[in-house]
Amino acid sequence: MNSPKSATVVEVGPRDGFQMEKRFIETDTKIEIINALIKSGIKRIEATSFISPRAIPQMRDASEVVNKILRPKDVFIEALVPNPKGGEDAAQARVDGMRIFLSASESHNRKNVNRTIEESLSGFKEIMRIAEKAGIPVAADIAVAFGCPFEGDISLDRLHRIADRMLELGVRGITLGDTTGMATPLIVRKTCESLLKAYPGLALGIHLHNTRGIGLVNVYEALSLGLTNFESSVAGLGGCPFAPGATGNVCTEDMVYLFHELGIQTGIDLSELIKVARKVEQVIGRPLPGQVMKAGARLDLHSFAIG
Repeated sequence: MNSPKSATVVEVGPRDGFQMEKRFIETDTKIEIINALIKSGIKRIEATSFISPRAIPQMRDASEVVNKILRPKDVFIEALVPNPKGGEDAAQARVDGMRIFLSASESHNRKNVNRTIEESLSGFKEIMRIAEKAGIPVAADIAVAFGCPFEGDISLDRLHRIADRMLELGVRGITLGDTTGMATPLIVRKTCESLLKAYPGLALGIHLHNTRGIGLVNVYEALSLGLTNFESSVAGLGGCPFAPGATGNVCTEDMVYLFHELGIQTGIDLSELIKVARKVEQVIGRPLPGQVMKAGARLDLHSFAIG
């Protein structure tokens, strides 16, 4: 495989993973985990979401988390911003980047944010204005880009129309989300090739789930296309609350292990990342799907004794 020499890992567990938990995770614990992720070498983290606490109570401490975590100059802290109020709060917290999002299907967008796709796109204009005034770049996430549990396959024409509008708004990049784990290697190839051909130079990222057990296979396929920006969640936390049977994101430490075994540099200390994953599992209080945190890296050798 003609894979890239390096890849950027975007950790989304503190937002996409924690938001799924019913028991509130204490703010100091969130900060401790994010700081440990930074210590492991992760340079881009989606730390929280500036959303109404009524909608997602788990994110009610967004400003405090952003203000109290470590903020080294080489670490980029992002936050999901669903509306202008969230944009104002994120700007006040001085995030490094904002992320706007919508779904590629009308059904999922209505289920997720109770808006049509057009209503979501129109609403982004004010967020972009707020971000531009604050000097904060904005990236866009397109959920269910590889398939919708309510509508099935997503046409490339629809993705192109959404991408057109996003780029017109001035986003710095687009991430395709496999929100309910419907991606396959063939769909990943067809979709990513189409967008890369239509938008030369597009900063295209990918966010994959392991719902049907082929998350890392899809990562491998994306690598073969030259993609270098991959979102993942520590210990495999997260999922989609609006899709029956949907399980977690591709696991960060599993993906980093794959990258390193392929000779792809990430700048991440896998052994330190495994420690964070095990800590997260303790905090959540149930077994999490990450595999490398259980088995260790391939050459983590054990002592040998007879008898």
